[in-house]
Amino acid sequence: MNQRVAIIGAGPCGLAQLRAFQSAQAAGADIPELVCFEKQADWGGMWNYTWRTGLDEHGEPVHGSMYRYLWSNGPKECLEFADYSFDEHFGRPMGSYPPREVLWDYIKGRVEKAGVRPYIRFDTAVRNVSFDADSQLFTVTAHDHLNDRTYSETFDFVVVASGHFSTPNVPSFPGFERFAGRVLHAHDFRDALEFKGKDVLIVGASYSAEDIGSQCYKYGARSITSCYRSAPMGYKWPANWEERPLLTHVQGSTAFFADGSSKHIDAIILCTGYKHHFPFLPESLRLKTGNRLWPLNLYKGVFWEPNPKLIYLGMQDQWYSFNMFDAQAWYARDVILGRIALPDAEHMRTENLAWRQEEETLETAQEMFEFQGEYIRQLIAATDYPSFDIAEVNATFLQWKEDKYESIMGYRDKCYRSLITGTLATPHHTPWLEALDDSLTAYLADAPTDCLKSAS
Repeated sequence: MNQRVAIIGAGPCGLAQLRAFQSAQAAGADIPELVCFEKQADWGGMWNYTWRTGLDEHGEPVHGSMYRYLWSNGPKECLEFADYSFDEHFGRPMGSYPPREVLWDYIKGRVEKAGVRPYIRFDTAVRNVSFDADSQLFTVTAHDHLNDRTYSETFDFVVVASGHFSTPNVPSFPGFERFAGRVLHAHDFRDALEFKGKDVLIVGASYSAEDIGSQCYKYGARSITSCYRSAPMGYKWPANWEERPLLTHVQGSTAFFADGSSKHIDAIILCTGYKHHFPFLPESLRLKTGNRLWPLNLYKGVFWEPNPKLIYLGMQDQWYSFNMFDAQAWYARDVILGRIALPDAEHMRTENLAWRQEEETLETAQEMFEFQGEYIRQLIAATDYPSFDIAEVNATFLQWKEDKYESIMGYRDKCYRSLITGTLATPHHTPWLEALDDSLTAYLADAPTDCLKSAS
């Protein structure tokens, strides 16, 4: 009987797994029966924007943490698919930092070309996964919202591709219950225009704090205050943006900080990270980890060590993204197809611990993305995924970090060369700080939307 593979999630990780199998099939291989469960109505995962927060139209927790006006905060050249370039998709050079809708269009283009949509059951939420040691089969129970039907099917392998940036980590501070303004987590942030003319407090000092604060600044917040637990971000902020030590409490509309200072605020946005959360998995199958470069109990960063027929994609803290998901998906595919044999449990555990020990020695950003780059290089070397120059990607990451410290509000106007095609990106027609329309149409236009409107 043909093997069956369940893939949970049709975001970039799940789509990478589908594309990996389709690539093997196109080369003449027999592949398992594939079933991808996606609780949203369309593919793309986080890149499939929704205005909804809290619960979706089916009463499911909203998966997306994406907000309007988001632009890539890293060069597209560092995440480009090695088998499907931006040049192929758009047929023209473009900027290095496209907005969300442009990247979603790019993600969709590859899987539309591959023809993998029929494998996906949309509006279907996975409720439970169990494993039977005697039959060596998983039972996946799912709810089809379109037909209001819950059913179960068995599979030989399960790929968890549901991501880990959708269940917010929400701390509490004294006074929140009586705060005079709005408190929300980054997961529920949708439109920076909501905070125009307001004094905004950002709690956190990582990428979401940096970017959501920048969005609020760009769309007219009166002031931005970001607070940190251990160290400030340290960029050259605009005049109305300041960093302070961690929030201690709020009283009325006043926030108080660990250095004894205080400030009036209208809204608090908690950029405090996310949890690895898999409510559909039992204790015996559930990955438990913080957001780090090397989670334990995943051989090759992918295979659940207690039961390597369970596969996790994209569970690492991410410098690399789309191309790392591809490297993992191609490797997982080859294990499922019998092209790569997994070692015994002791070898897997020893190798896993060695990676963790190396991770714990890393101190600088450069050491971290080089560590992840080497991990990806090793995965790609074992499969037929098209190779690309990891060293060049790392060099681009390094320049990107320097660009941000030079100009946190201007780094998105820089251009890089594709590591896949060699094409040099072209400057966007409008500097990022002035580009208020983030739509695909406006981005690909030859002139700024505002100019087009004024000329009509």
